[in-house]
Amino acid sequence: MAPLGRLARVDLREVWQTEAGDFTPWLAQSENIEVLSEAIGIELEVEATERNVGPFRADILCKDTANNNWVLIENQLERTDHNHLGQLMTYAAGLDAVTIVWVASEIREEHRAALDWLNQITDESFRFFGLEVELWRIGSSQVAPKFNVVCKPNDWSRSISEASRQIDREELSETRLLALEYWSEFRELLDTRGGLVKPTKAHPQNFYDMSLGRSNVWISAFMTARNNRIGVLLVFGGPHAKSRFAAIESQRKELESVYGVDAAQLSWELRPDQKQSHIRIERAVVDLADRSSWSAQHDWLYKQVQSMHRTFSGPAKRLKNLEADENEAMDE
Repeated sequence: MAPLGRLARVDLREVWQTEAGDFTPWLAQSENIEVLSEAIGIELEVEATERNVGPFRADILCKDTANNNWVLIENQLERTDHNHLGQLMTYAAGLDAVTIVWVASEIREEHRAALDWLNQITDESFRFFGLEVELWRIGSSQVAPKFNVVCKPNDWSRSISEASRQIDREELSETRLLALEYWSEFRELLDTRGGLVKPTKAHPQNFYDMSLGRSNVWISAFMTARNNRIGVLLVFGGPHAKSRFAAIESQRKELESVYGVDAAQLSWELRPDQKQSHIRIERAVVDLADRSSWSAQHDWLYKQVQSMHRTFSGPAKRLKNLEADENEAMDE
């Protein structure tokens, strides 16, 4: 049997002397923020570091690419303290929806309890995570980081909120109920088959949004019962929608060759008078209310969603490689 190495714990201060000067810049790098993203199960895109949020400065300001909500990361290379807890609560009080990620060498028991309590009393617009960061090496290998999630949102603690949403669901119109069932089945297909796109929660609406790993750009599948059409959009939103759309459209010939046989059906829609621009593909169906035809419809939607993701955010990472815009960070 080949000899095995032994894990050895490395003191954080051996690698990062200071939080602001060493740890925060390291964590803000894309390959490192991905490690934290995997730990909490949220795709993050860094918008700014040391950015003012109300009276305090957030260490790292990110966007949750699945819903474009803010994610604030607060770092400590020591044990958690009351001052940082106060800052986190101030951040939450000043924002309509936010995920707070508190990273420290050790989450004290009283602060773990405080985060659990905050997750219990707030709705799904607010999420609080507590993570302990460690460094490890095997023999003379490179040092490797590890994030341990010690507190996170608890679905059970939100049973009352879920009960109220269930009441709302029971009062949905027939059209919205149809949409909820339609996207619930589509989500099951995504979950079963896997692929490039991570499934998201189904809602009683005529569209189903999916993350592309870049804020203000996402994939949206849609269905319109009024004229019996289904389709998929690549949506460009935010203040730089038009410039980003133009940058992608300049590569149109190459992108359509990557997309494949259905590329001729793509519609490139700058929409200069609208906030959003789209790349669209759609098709007519006989009857959206005919549940026996949903399987074929979902197969087609799945194919187009995968093609969209592979073409615009696949190995070439065309969307992620678009030049970052500092003005998209939170207004001070």
